[in-house]
Amino acid sequence: MGLFLDLFTSLIGLLSLFTIVFVIVMGFFFMRYFSNRMEEDQRNADKQQRERVAKA
Repeated sequence: MGLFLDLFTSLIGLLSLFTIVFVIVMGFFFMRYFSNRMEEDQRNADKQQRERVAKA
């Protein structure tokens, strides 16, 4: 329990906790961001493919 006490009460522990939480949140943000961009890119590629087929 001493580790948790240090984590939540000392300055270094709080900074470490903030860093850990920040990295996890940043990971989720990038995961959503890149996933949405890949889906958008796929929709645009499908749209361009349909336009090419319609012209031919």
